[in-house]
Amino acid sequence: MKYPPRRAATCGCGYLAAFLTLLVVASLQIQYHHLKVDLGSSDFDTATATQTQQQRRRREGDRRGGGSAGRWSRKTGAEGLPRGIVETSSDMYLRPLWDSAGSTAKTSAKSKNDRYKALLAMAVGVEQMQNVDTMARKFLNESYTVMLFHYDGNVDGWRGLEWSDRAIHILAPNQTKWWFAKRFLHPSVVAIYDFIFLWDEDLGVEKFDPRRYLDIMVSEGLEITQPALDPDLSTDIHHRITIRNKMTKVHRRVYDNRSSMNCSDDSKGPPCTGWVEGMAPVFSRAAWKCVWHLIQNDLIHGWGLDMKLGYCAQGDRAEKVGVIDSEYVVHQGIPSLGGPSHTSKIPRRSLDLRTQIRRKSSAELETFKERWDKAVREDDEWLDPFEA
Repeated sequence: MKYPPRRAATCGCGYLAAFLTLLVVASLQIQYHHLKVDLGSSDFDTATATQTQQQRRRREGDRRGGGSAGRWSRKTGAEGLPRGIVETSSDMYLRPLWDSAGSTAKTSAKSKNDRYKALLAMAVGVEQMQNVDTMARKFLNESYTVMLFHYDGNVDGWRGLEWSDRAIHILAPNQTKWWFAKRFLHPSVVAIYDFIFLWDEDLGVEKFDPRRYLDIMVSEGLEITQPALDPDLSTDIHHRITIRNKMTKVHRRVYDNRSSMNCSDDSKGPPCTGWVEGMAPVFSRAAWKCVWHLIQNDLIHGWGLDMKLGYCAQGDRAEKVGVIDSEYVVHQGIPSLGGPSHTSKIPRRSLDLRTQIRRKSSAELETFKERWDKAVREDDEWLDPFEA
């Protein structure tokens, strides 16, 4: 028996699909009409155009990867805020509690006249107030910022100095400048400063001018420096490269034929070249951004850092790291943190503390070396730029 041919089953489905499509289009047109009525035709067109422009700007910013749009495309934690309200950095300028527009304008005008913005940060104790006073005045006279880290718990003792209210005071008992720097000198906080002076408190600055010093640092293309030490007056010199050369403005290396040193023109790294000591380093903004990450939270004495600072020199450490001879200082070598005070009734205990501090510093040096070596071994993507 023959059966009549069946009609294609897809015909009914095709009609159904076409009907559903028409229904969806009609529904969208009705919603569009109602939205225009609610917003008003002009407002609706403006909102649509604005949204399109914003999407276009975001796409362009993502493609460029630079400029304000490019920077905003990265995660900052402020994605929920409009760009114009976001403060991406901080500063150390003291602000008055009351209206003082005149003084603010004066400060702003003075800041604009400065060629560089610099910050002097020191860990200080009241026993060294006279010396710190001399140092701070040198920098404040150039409109540079001064920040004092008080390790002896005594802030009120500095109130008698006429510039005390112009300085920033931070107190934490028995902490070093490296401990303070790691916690209060984050690169984002000090980003407005071109240079960071992270100095000890026992430096004589009679022959030192901070403005001339920075002029030399810039003209020589240096990123990490220290002032040379006066060999006649300094009582605590540990490394020959830090000794002042009276015949030069800047030196970047030292020559020493002793077998323990063997420093020559062929030397490529510390302690012959590309090296400064930890007592009076000066960092450019770019260098400090790297150095801050090098400082270890728990290794507060900073021993071992000096041998690795050249990795933050933004290039060849033999060229970018140097000792400035024409602006030099005196290292007085006064034991301060943990040392005896003039009023101490138990100097023997203070001497014992100094011994303990020395031992801890030496132990931290070994720990830092071990961490560096471990980090180098485990980071397969890192290549030592100074290895031949």
